[in-house]
Amino acid sequence: MPKAIKGKPSPMRLSVNSQMMAFLTNNGLMVGVLVECDPSIKAIILKIDQDKHDYIVEDLDDQTLVIKENQLNSLKARLEEELANTQQMPEESGSE
Repeated sequence: MPKAIKGKPSPMRLSVNSQMMAFLTNNGLMVGVLVECDPSIKAIILKIDQDKHDYIVEDLDDQTLVIKENQLNSLKARLEEELANTQQMPEESGSE
């Protein structure tokens, strides 16, 4: 498992806490963001990442992921799109 070096915290919308991390890998130094979120949000992130693996560096536990720092804004946008698509519109009542 890569060795992590803690850095400055970075805010992430949707009540997700994040912290900058640097990982020493076989290919050199990789900067990632430690993301803590609800399991339901994590499941959506895993779904987004499953095809191309563009976002996740490490899946640490039920509520924690390490995301590629340079992909964080892109992931936020994709996550917001997914959440918007899954939200149900309230039904209009027929009474006036």
